[in-house]
Amino acid sequence: LHSAVTRIQVQRPGFNYTFAHICILNNDKTCIVDDIVHVLEELKAARSSNRTNFAITYPITHLKDGREVYNGHQLGGVTVHSKDRVKSAEAIQLTYYLQAINSLNDMVAEKWESIFCDTVELFQKSNRKIKMYPFTSSSLKEDFQKTSRVSERYLITSLVLVVTLAILCCSMQDCVRSKPWLGLLGLLTVTLATLTAAGIINLTGGKYNSTFLGIPFVMLGHGLYGTFEMLSSWRKTREDQHVKERTAAVFADSMLSFSLTTAMYLVTFGIGASPFTNIEAARIFCCNSCIAIFFNYLYVLSFYGSSLVFTGYIENNYQHSIFCRKVPKPEVLQEKPAWYRFLLTARFSEDTDDSEETNTYESHLLVWFLKRYYCDWITNTYVKPFVVLFYLVYISFALMGYLQVSEGSDLSNIVATATRTIEYTTAQQKYFSNYSPVIGFYIYESIEYWNTSVQEDVLEYTKGFVRISWFESYLNYLRKLNISTGLPKKNFTDMLRNSFLKTPQFAHFSEDIIFSKKYNNEVDVVASRMFLVAKTMETKREELYDLLETLRKLSLTSKVKFIVFNPSFVYMDRYASSVGAPLQNSCISALFLLFFSAFLVADSLINVWLTLTVASVEFGVIGFMTLWKVELDCISVLCLIYGINYTIDNCAPLLSTFVLGKEFTRTKWVKNALEVHGVAILQSYLCYIVGLIPLAAVPSNLTRTLFRCLFLIALVTFFHCFAILPVILTFLPPSKKKRKEKKNPENREEIECVEMVDMDSTRVVDQITTV
Repeated sequence: LHSAVTRIQVQRPGFNYTFAHICILNNDKTCIVDDIVHVLEELKAARSSNRTNFAITYPITHLKDGREVYNGHQLGGVTVHSKDRVKSAEAIQLTYYLQAINSLNDMVAEKWESIFCDTVELFQKSNRKIKMYPFTSSSLKEDFQKTSRVSERYLITSLVLVVTLAILCCSMQDCVRSKPWLGLLGLLTVTLATLTAAGIINLTGGKYNSTFLGIPFVMLGHGLYGTFEMLSSWRKTREDQHVKERTAAVFADSMLSFSLTTAMYLVTFGIGASPFTNIEAARIFCCNSCIAIFFNYLYVLSFYGSSLVFTGYIENNYQHSIFCRKVPKPEVLQEKPAWYRFLLTARFSEDTDDSEETNTYESHLLVWFLKRYYCDWITNTYVKPFVVLFYLVYISFALMGYLQVSEGSDLSNIVATATRTIEYTTAQQKYFSNYSPVIGFYIYESIEYWNTSVQEDVLEYTKGFVRISWFESYLNYLRKLNISTGLPKKNFTDMLRNSFLKTPQFAHFSEDIIFSKKYNNEVDVVASRMFLVAKTMETKREELYDLLETLRKLSLTSKVKFIVFNPSFVYMDRYASSVGAPLQNSCISALFLLFFSAFLVADSLINVWLTLTVASVEFGVIGFMTLWKVELDCISVLCLIYGINYTIDNCAPLLSTFVLGKEFTRTKWVKNALEVHGVAILQSYLCYIVGLIPLAAVPSNLTRTLFRCLFLIALVTFFHCFAILPVILTFLPPSKKKRKEKKNPENREEIECVEMVDMDSTRVVDQITTV
């Protein structure tokens, strides 16, 4: 396999590049390869010459040239005899290091990596007894973006389902008052806002990543609820009003709360898009969400508002809601076929007796269900104890999950399932978790290396690790030669150049010392590098966090200036900050919103109830998310931040209507709040859940996390809106006292109505009201 890899060629015009042309070179101008390759070569030579005295020790072994090499990260699943002699190993890890010194070299190296994966897979087919898992520097990026490609058909299915259900939710049997086009246009409004944001991000040089898959669902939850709330407000207006007055009533009733929740989204995601967030993917996600939400607000005001006016004129003229054709009177319909009568069923105003107060929109299925059945059932005295008991069970399970919360540190959580990244990381955790990856320990200042106290300081910082470093090896070499380590500066540097660097035992470490010439041919050591390897327990990823944090703290407090680095630290930092930074930003935004809304709401109890509801929802989502095997990582934390907004979006109108209500009992106002806002919440929830369901089938761990978090947020919020709040509000403040205001005979409302009849005897009423 090693020979096949070194023979890989990248064809470019006029030249074919091999591994020897793009590899990192040693001092002897040969490619640096893993020491395990040399170990295997010596083992092969020993077997061919029938030598039995060659033994491999673990995790440090000796080569034929006398060098000590570390193989803890190159041999996995090791079984040892006495004295650390290796009996067998289940896995071997080979690493190939490529240069990236210019754009041409980088392009060739990228192509070489692609051919490398193909070569390993081809070698696998001819050697099926050995299982191989290739992984390159671009594998994680490719597998991360692969989620978008495997999600395409599922997202199209989701769109079709949402369109279908949005149309059905806005439809009625009454062909005049049915609003199927408004359901479609509401979804089109959300889609336009999302596409506008994507276009702006692309035009300004933004980079797409797979976390953007969550943005359509953020917009779906917020945008569709706003449009459904406007449609619900339209149903409450009087049909004998002019379209302009009905539209004005709709905007006055629904746009205030929609404006406040939009501002809340902008503040929350705006803080996430600010420099306070140190994760680029999260920052771009929040920035794109802010732009989409802002344009969604503008489109709802303009595009959807205009659509509402247009359908209002169609309704006023008694035209069909789909075909825009004039609906004939019932006596004319009696002469038509049954299917024709079914399609053009409508109720005319003159058919209703003046004494009847029945709203013509009550024939809508969801309105009828809430008003006739659900509101009475949920406020029933015998149902309330069961709801409270169910809430206690909910809190108990949420607490059980909350106490088991773990932070995600597995790379497989952010990529598609059938990918090289998952196969490689699974094998690595299985076979190579006994020792941490090799950690570079870089001293980037010129210190008195010849000073004994400085040497002891450096060794003190590396205590507790398995050390493979030029510095310790050199000290041991000097001790063997009985040479004092307290040499003057010139003698020390001369020893490095003349003895240490020319000794085969230390030739491997020569690249880790940087010299600088000064005046009078004096040489100074300006930088150096050591390698540290920590002993870790299998499946204990937290120890790597502790290791990283310990070394980081030492770098800030030590007398010697140094930095530590390993490629795996990039992902550890990503997960460590993916929890802390977004949660910190969400707490800041939540405090700001509470302070900001305190000056806008009419009653402080609205803020209190809203805060308690959000806390209950978030607590439950985190708990059940943990029980559903979802860890706290960048994706889940972004969903939790969205969950705060989603909860306020749905619960704030209910609480406002209830708290501000007067003259009736609590139960009456709970019913009234559900009747007024419940239909919009239910319509939005149904469309949201139907849109999420195809996401569960996407073969990607990223979308799996996205689906589980968003599904729990929607489910728990729905549970609070339709069960917990309606029950708890019936016996907790604010109190409702029946008060009858004295009627003043001087305050009378005079209404002047002008009735106009067109040629088809269709009545149109224009109303002028003076007080």
